[in-house]
Amino acid sequence: MRKNGNYDLGKDGLWFLTLHLALPTALAQAVNVLYAIVDRMFIGHIAGYGDMALAGVGIAAPITTLISSFAVLIGMGGAPIMAMKEGHGEHESAESILSTAFYLLLAASAILTPLAFIFRHPILMAFGASEMTLPYASEYLGWYVLGTPFALLASGLNSYVINQGQSKKGMVSVLIGAALNIILDPIFIFIFGMGVKGAAIATVISQMASAAIVIGVLISHNAQIRLRFHSFDRSRIAKILTFGLSPFIIIATDSALMIVLNSVLQRYGGPERGDMLITCSTIIQSYHLLVMNPLGGITAGCQGLVSYNYGAGDSARVRGSIRRVQVVATAYTVVMFLLTILGSKAFASFFTPDESIQFTAARYMIIFESMIIPLSFQYTNVDMMTALGQVRFSLPLSLERKIVFFISTLLLPAITVADAAFFAEPICDLIAGAVSSLIMWKELPKILRQREEKGFRL
Repeated sequence: MRKNGNYDLGKDGLWFLTLHLALPTALAQAVNVLYAIVDRMFIGHIAGYGDMALAGVGIAAPITTLISSFAVLIGMGGAPIMAMKEGHGEHESAESILSTAFYLLLAASAILTPLAFIFRHPILMAFGASEMTLPYASEYLGWYVLGTPFALLASGLNSYVINQGQSKKGMVSVLIGAALNIILDPIFIFIFGMGVKGAAIATVISQMASAAIVIGVLISHNAQIRLRFHSFDRSRIAKILTFGLSPFIIIATDSALMIVLNSVLQRYGGPERGDMLITCSTIIQSYHLLVMNPLGGITAGCQGLVSYNYGAGDSARVRGSIRRVQVVATAYTVVMFLLTILGSKAFASFFTPDESIQFTAARYMIIFESMIIPLSFQYTNVDMMTALGQVRFSLPLSLERKIVFFISTLLLPAITVADAAFFAEPICDLIAGAVSSLIMWKELPKILRQREEKGFRL
């Protein structure tokens, strides 16, 4: 039934596979968020300057996420192709894709690390830093980007572990890294007195550990598809990047739009309220990551299941898998919506002792997350279209949501007050969920029928 401890994506029960692939990946993503959240929790409680430091790290955070989105480009770009090739019986091609992705991640690190380090000051000022928050933002970002190679390898290669049915091993790599970060943060920040710099260094060390574990899993003899360092193939680069473009845009533009949100809050909030609103935004964005990253883990964790069966030509298993992923994703967002209503103020209190900031952050957190249930359909539809190789649908659907968010973020504060920017998220979530569901309902039968009639082409 299983080979080398992996799940049989073509024969095991669909509910069994969906839950065993989705839940560990979702948990791994939830734990992965702790890298950012734990940093911010400790930083917000630094005596004397915690609120300003938290705002500074909040301004730097979307930039670090933007850098990490290149791991998504290469990881979620190549991993579904690898699974399709394996499902179609092309084992050597699957291994070649994995090796090519490894070298692409190294190349991306070599380009992004010096660029982010050298230009961090003007970037931060352009994206919402004030004279008060710039020193903290710059210090955190400067140390964080030095660990870019480890961050990209840990996150990018983890997709290749998950997409060959080893979701538990992928989860373990993230759990160990996050646990190490939780241990090191208070030591570096408070005991060694390193403040914001200590939080960044703790994160880099933790990412080094995660990267080492993931590489160890992929080069081991128990890996069904092994990382072989000599199998780089330039001809596969374009296909990997094309497949990864849609999830990359989701993550990259999420980061870019959070930067826009911070800039708008600073501009329309003015000297009196700008930094305070950015502090609230940092707390809200932290919670949003805690909601959205596991949702993405549910859908991305099951991409290999859909890709494998699409490559194998089993349309019934493809349809059944997509339906089950949607059920799990929707159930998750219902639970998180209820938790948001009940626990938003308690969550905000982890970041700051200031009750006025807690109240404001909690109020807008509920508004920000009010349409996450419709958003579960957007995540499922986009990631399943990517798993089927249908970038012509997944990419426009990703862009459509971002465009709506961008327009809403700019217009609402301009015609009302700065705080209205927090309403942009539920507006775009509702529209995106409806549009993507309509596209999936109309196009999925055509996609599967074409696969049955014309065979597998990639």
